[in-house]
Amino acid sequence: MGEGIKYVSASDSSILMEFGDEIKPEINREIQAMVHLLEKEVIAGVIEYIPSYTKLMITYDPLTIDYQNLVAKLKELEDRIHTISTSPTKIIEIPVLYGGEYGPDLETVANYNNLSDEEVIKIHSSRDYLIYMLGFTPGFPYLGGMSKKIATPRLKNPREKVPAGSIGIADRQTGIYPISSPGGWQIIGRTPIKLFDPQREVSFLLEIGSYLRFIPISQVQFEWIKKEGGFKWGV
Repeated sequence: MGEGIKYVSASDSSILMEFGDEIKPEINREIQAMVHLLEKEVIAGVIEYIPSYTKLMITYDPLTIDYQNLVAKLKELEDRIHTISTSPTKIIEIPVLYGGEYGPDLETVANYNNLSDEEVIKIHSSRDYLIYMLGFTPGFPYLGGMSKKIATPRLKNPREKVPAGSIGIADRQTGIYPISSPGGWQIIGRTPIKLFDPQREVSFLLEIGSYLRFIPISQVQFEWIKKEGGFKWGV
């Protein structure tokens, strides 16, 4: 574990750690372990670290630490990756009302893959998705593990506004829009749960390394959860 990590200068104040070129859980765990070490062993001059599917971007102040010294310190941490135990796996359940006005592209996804709407829903909600990273908008989860049976290209013309809570598909990816924003993913449903709320004690509901499970619900359940905020969190 940790072998083969490449260090690339991305700018005069950022380094890219490349852990591999495949999207898979093993690489994600290495990135999580490195982030944990960076949080624990604070390196003077490091400003921020941004994980992605296979890379970790580290920005730093070149007036405090230079590229060579920072790479040397990062390699010391790299040697300790195997000693880090990442957090126990947590599964977060996300209730979803599929189709209708909340999932206007469900039929498009079904037709593209020669499936019925019900088959798309069953496939989409039949597995757990690893949260590889958050971004694009605050708390937007990039999920791995979606079945290729429902893979569908992005919209040719993105929407100017996608409502918060919308569940989308783009090629082999699926995700949730935490806030209203422009977007080009195929929208198949919506959750009444707020993924991002700056007024909440914990603003972001999701976290990297956890798993997410979509739970189909009815219109009545959608309205009840939205009003009462009640739902079984996690597993």
